[in-house]
Amino acid sequence: MAIYWNNHHHFFHLVKHVNGALLWANLHLLFWLSLIPFTTSWLGETHDASWPAALYGAVLLLNAVAWYILQHAIIRAQGPDSALRKALGRDIKGKTSPILYVIGIALAFTAVWLSEAMYVLVALIWVIPDRRMEIRLNKAD
Repeated sequence: MAIYWNNHHHFFHLVKHVNGALLWANLHLLFWLSLIPFTTSWLGETHDASWPAALYGAVLLLNAVAWYILQHAIIRAQGPDSALRKALGRDIKGKTSPILYVIGIALAFTAVWLSEAMYVLVALIWVIPDRRMEIRLNKAD
């Protein structure tokens, strides 16, 4: 949750105007984020169980999808020359994360510990705030 919050904070520094589509996309993200405590709790209570690990990964994947939708709603609202589009570049982290989540979900039914390792790997990829956003913010000052 902290990783999303931190990156969300940097993300919205690039947003100059908010419209209805952005608000709905943001609420969509908040909905999926609200399910993380439940799935985390269930995963913690049922060590090495496949379904809780798979559901946890599915919620993480849907958070990543919601993040992507929000990101594109911002770009659509600001146009092709938006600061966010420029800051994202090739967006390797954003494209890699959902793939790792899908791998983690599949691994939940064969080796739960590998599934959880995929989820930790994604968190480690994102734990450092995205420097691309900070660079754009500093250029704007």
